[in-house]
Formats: sequence, C-alpha cells, structure tokens
Amino acid sequence: MVSWQRSSELFHVCEGKDASMIETFKDDLELYNGSSENIENFCCDISPAFISGIENSFPNASITFDKFHVMKLMNEAVDKVGREEQSHNTLLKRTRYIWLKNPENHTTNQNRMLTPLKRIRLKTVRAYNIKLALRDFWSYESRESAEDYLKRWYFWATHSRLDPVIDCAKMIKSHWNGVTNYIKTKIDNGILKGANSLIQVAKDSARGFRLTKNFITTIYLRTGKLKFNLPT
Repeated sequence: MVSWQRSSELFHVCEGKDASMIETFKDDLELYNGSSENIENFCCDISPAFISGIENSFPNASITFDKFHVMKLMNEAVDKVGREEQSHNTLLKRTRYIWLKNPENHTTNQNRMLTPLKRIRLKTVRAYNIKLALRDFWSYESRESAEDYLKRWYFWATHSRLDPVIDCAKMIKSHWNGVTNYIKTKIDNGILKGANSLIQVAKDSARGFRLTKNFITTIYLRTGKLKFNLPT
C-alpha cells in the first residue's frame, strides 16, 4: 500500500493488500502526531479489504472509488463481450484493442476499421457505446445531475442483455456512494501512475531488493520529498 496527499507527497508505505494495512497507516499517522479524525477522504480501488479497513479505522472518512479503476472494470466487461462475439464472428478479428481505447486514441487505421462496424448490430459495439457513456459521467459538476445520469446509464446497461456489462453495472450500483462521491471530491489515483513509474525505475536499477524494508526505504527516498536539512 502506498499513501499520498494532494501535494503529491508520499507519506506512508507498507506491505500487504488486506484490511490490516489500513490500520498500520492509522498507527503510523498517530505515531507522528497526526490525527486519524482529520482524515476526511480516501480514494481507493473497489476492494473489500480497502473498504472494511477504512470503515473500521477511519469511520468518519468518506470513500471515493478511483474512476480509473471503475473504467478499467468497464473495459474488462467490454473485452469479455468482444472475445465471446469474436469467437463466432470473423468481422471482429484483430479488433480487440479498438474497443479498449477511447475514440481520441484510435489510429487512422483503427478508425477505418471501426467505421463499418458501427453500422452493424454487434454486441461489442453496444458494449463499447455503454462504456463511452459511462466515461461521460465523470465530467458532471452537480452530484444531483450526475446521479440522474448514472441512473439512466444503469438502466441502459442492465437492459443490454450483455452479461459482463450487466455485472459491471450491478457492481457500480452496489458501490453507488463511493462512485458518485467523485463528483464532490474530484480525487482519483491518477497521481500513482507517475509515482509507480519512479518506483519501478528504482526497483529495476537496484536489480531487485533482498529485503522489502530496503525497497520501502528507497521508495521514501525517491518519492517522499524528504527534507534532511544537511549542512552545506
């Protein structure tokens, strides 16, 4: 687990992926005179371990589910629909990555392949359009308008007759507050992408670490913006 604040400063790293790592974050925070009661928001993946850990250790904090993680789950649903349909429809051969990209990222050749497919009643096209509609949800400024939009999207998705899409929509419904909290908080885990690349470079340059604690120390040194106040 890696914890960040808005200033892009890393302040906690620990091992594990279960609920106990949230408790270690709380212990570390209070050890250095921080107050768990001052933590108002968490941004995380839709993980039962994360959710239970936050609810147990930070009962006053709200959870915003990372929009990139939600869209990744939707992308995986589209991919499942595409793979199943491709198995009996040769028109979809070599089109997998078209459906995983957003329109603005398509190459000229991919756009050329996509245009005729849009005119055909394909399950994959239907799933792709539902994904693009979900992407529009994140741009809303009003929570009330956003929830109205998401309700209409949910009805569309759950009546699509596409099992992977229906499953994804129901997952979003079961985590409704955490998904719609984004409209208020506007926080996501995008900052971790850049940080993870720095961490990976550190790992590769060291050719691996024998002890996890040494790796964690290196992460702090590379990304923690520590001030040592050394004499000059």
